[in-house]
Amino acid sequence: MKKFWALGLAAAMIFSLTACGNTGGNAGNLPVETPAAPETPAEGGDAGVPAESMPAEAESGNRNGSYEECVLTFSWWGGDSRHEATMAAIDAFEAKYPGITVKETYGSWSGWEDSMAAMFAAGTTPDVNQINWSWITSYSPDGNVFMDLNRVSDILDLTQFDRKYLDMCTVAGKLQAVPVSMTGKIFYWDKTTFDEAGIDTPDTLAELMTAGETFQNELGEDYYPLVLSEYDRMILMVYYLESVYGKNWVEDGALNYTLKEIQAGLEFIRSLEDAHVIPSVATVAEDGAESLERNPKWAEGKYAGIFEWDSSAGKFSDALAEGREFVVGEELADMGDYRGGFSKVSSGFAISEGTAHPKEAAMLVQFLLNEEEGTAIMASERGIPLSKAAFDNCNAQGLLNETVVEANGKILAYVSYELDPKFEDAALKDAGGVYYDVMAGLSSGNYDSEKAAEVLGDGITKVLGEDSRY
Repeated sequence: MKKFWALGLAAAMIFSLTACGNTGGNAGNLPVETPAAPETPAEGGDAGVPAESMPAEAESGNRNGSYEECVLTFSWWGGDSRHEATMAAIDAFEAKYPGITVKETYGSWSGWEDSMAAMFAAGTTPDVNQINWSWITSYSPDGNVFMDLNRVSDILDLTQFDRKYLDMCTVAGKLQAVPVSMTGKIFYWDKTTFDEAGIDTPDTLAELMTAGETFQNELGEDYYPLVLSEYDRMILMVYYLESVYGKNWVEDGALNYTLKEIQAGLEFIRSLEDAHVIPSVATVAEDGAESLERNPKWAEGKYAGIFEWDSSAGKFSDALAEGREFVVGEELADMGDYRGGFSKVSSGFAISEGTAHPKEAAMLVQFLLNEEEGTAIMASERGIPLSKAAFDNCNAQGLLNETVVEANGKILAYVSYELDPKFEDAALKDAGGVYYDVMAGLSSGNYDSEKAAEVLGDGITKVLGEDSRY
């Protein structure tokens, strides 16, 4: 009902004051060079609405003065807690800036990239988008799909972010997104199941391997200390190889491992199945769940561990049955002589190059990432904030999820290697992609480790370019 009245008000204002949106329908009327934040409304589309016609909240709450009434579209993915927090933040934004209505589209990760890729190709991208880091190089390698956010830095305070993180989201000299947080994968355990098995949660690979046999003997064939999707298997394999060989997976755009080394990594993954540490790919598929956190075997403790991004801890913890204890694990330092694993930009907020409302879109991103009210609502739903203002605000109010803080601290203090953005290319990581083909084939026996290594190496070099061949 609130949005109905907001839309009605916007329609009325169209007739009585001005048309919604910037003249010209795109971001091109924004100045390329960023001026100092002015005390009066900036040029570039605001002149259509006299400052005195705007609510008082607009003048005091916006870094760049007045704004235009319009409807913004906003898309994101995540779990239920992220959805609830984001919608609450949208409500607060709309209350602070009357006349701006946000139309949201959201869902789980499953199938999300396919839907977004179709919109990127068709030019129907929402005004504001939560994006995966790899989408910058996959869908906007020339900086033409997402707007250069330097152009709205008089509204969106980029000084709150360390330059090295902004550089990770810059291509062709254009800032394609603001990074929300840094993330990496770490182990989480359902301690209740380990207690039922009579053992501690594992701190080493040796303890994890032993836990597989203990679970099988003490709890039954349906119980496993760890469950991994095909993509999780790929990341854990790289973690293992980096621990053993001490080098980046990809270096200077080329695969940095030989087929023999990749084969050794795949044999490590296969050894986890053989030791009853993880269920087979077919077993997990037969569970019929859309995702691991929605799998009943996770909820009831039959799958007692995950290898997951720190920013995703909440949805797995929330999915557990009442009374079960969810704890952060340790990095498995006995995999090799080196500290394997990597961190990456967990996600970012990008504005579509074709938006008709660049200023108002930037206001929304500013509210979610930097402003006190918005950041307090969002807290750590997308990981530990990289924005200095957001972190200080949330930390002072005790709003950061303690589990995420613990996991993020352990990851960033341990991991040593860099993730190549193309590691997450859709041709590799999506369902039906190379990673899924290789890990499913290895698990089922359709591929032996030598053949699986060949298929994986060929698939990766196809994405990186044939001159990157191992």
